[in-house]
Amino acid sequence: MKIRLGYVAISLTLNDYIHYKTLSFSQYQKLEKEKADQKLKIIILDNLTALEKILQYNVKNGIYFYRLSQNMIPLATHPDVDFDYITPFLSKWKKIGEYIERHQIRIDFHPDQFCVLNSHREEVVNSSIKILEFIYAIYQALGIDNGKVVLHIGSSVMGKENSIDRFKKNFFQLSLPLRQMILLENDDKIYTIEDTLALCEELHLQMVLDYHHYRCHHTEDNLAQLLPRIFATWKKSGYPPKVHFSSPKSKHEKRAHSFFLHYKNFVQFLEIIKKYPGDVDIMLECKGKDEALLRLARQLKFFTHLKFSKQAIFTLDDNGKKQ
Repeated sequence: MKIRLGYVAISLTLNDYIHYKTLSFSQYQKLEKEKADQKLKIIILDNLTALEKILQYNVKNGIYFYRLSQNMIPLATHPDVDFDYITPFLSKWKKIGEYIERHQIRIDFHPDQFCVLNSHREEVVNSSIKILEFIYAIYQALGIDNGKVVLHIGSSVMGKENSIDRFKKNFFQLSLPLRQMILLENDDKIYTIEDTLALCEELHLQMVLDYHHYRCHHTEDNLAQLLPRIFATWKKSGYPPKVHFSSPKSKHEKRAHSFFLHYKNFVQFLEIIKKYPGDVDIMLECKGKDEALLRLARQLKFFTHLKFSKQAIFTLDDNGKKQ
């Protein structure tokens, strides 16, 4: 079993020198339309250059799994801002896409909490669809035909059963390309892995197991029994199964993510997943980003017999036990 580790959005190591710039709607409003649009263009170009450098940094450090930030294109989904974030930058998008393809980097998106496909409010659903269309446009500009986006099932207004029905109704109103992007992840308060897995199997979607959410919210300790079904949802996807891993900030803030990872808990998780065949990609959702990833890799190299082929890629088998 080959394991690839990834991190989210920004590199803390580079952040003093390379980061994504932003522009708030209030700042945008204060400028004349022409000047505002010109400022947006400058920021987008700077952010695409930052993305290039982050991807280069990742490759040089053996990291081939990365979550793109929705914030690299400010105001792209704002209802009162309309601009072309693709055409003026096509050569840049293409160059980045070619780099991703050449180095076989797995990328994806995970929109913020405002993307709620099963909301009972029509304006929220429409806004969520706009976010999905935005992500699809970026994948197309990058030349990625099988791009993915991780969503939660979402709201539980009017009960879980009604909320799942709303999700299905709104899901089938999406265009086929948008439906094909969607992955579903269990959450830490409402939808358990059983809820999420059942919906994924019904809609033929891949399921992302979030281990931290599972530990916060589960009906019974049955992860080992459900893993074969979770991983089976990925069989025809073209990707290895994706898993999210993070550690609780503290005993009193168990739902919040810690800065670094609890090494022993990660090793215990490896002991669970190693029983199942096939490769797995693990997205680390800790506040420490790449610093936490590289720290974990150093710990694994020291405390285990795991075989690393790259800084963030190792082979997991029965000989990879803790010393």
